[in-house]
Amino acid sequence: MKNQEPYILLVEDNPDDVELTMLAFKKNNFANEIHVVEDGEEALAFLFGNHSEGVDKRGLPMIILLDLMLPKIDGHEVLREIKSKKPTKLIPVVILTSSKEEEDILKGYELGANSYVRKPVDYKGFVEVVNNLGVYWLAINQPYLNDK
Repeated sequence: MKNQEPYILLVEDNPDDVELTMLAFKKNNFANEIHVVEDGEEALAFLFGNHSEGVDKRGLPMIILLDLMLPKIDGHEVLREIKSKKPTKLIPVVILTSSKEEEDILKGYELGANSYVRKPVDYKGFVEVVNNLGVYWLAINQPYLNDK
């Protein structure tokens, strides 16, 4: 049976950034579960196929936080797959990355990213960014949660 509770899919290979993200969500009192996958290949398996905890069991995530610099399959390719397939194309995808390269920003939006956010390097800035993301995407934005 699919989990009916809205959750966040975090696609991030850096354990420090995963921990910072989890701490920032907790500090800002966002209660949504965060499921973490560590590379692009695992993200695609989670969303489209053979993953023990994937969407077949949990339903679709309400939002995907996607790093670009991932092992195996990079974030741009993951984004391309997400936005090209009917079950996932309407899920908001926020690129959350350290890259400030103009070509990464442009390519992200061309591939259908809903937002592009640079990760601040300091903890206080990171917590503030996550708070702003959470307020908008989890409280203000009205998601389309069709699990079909």
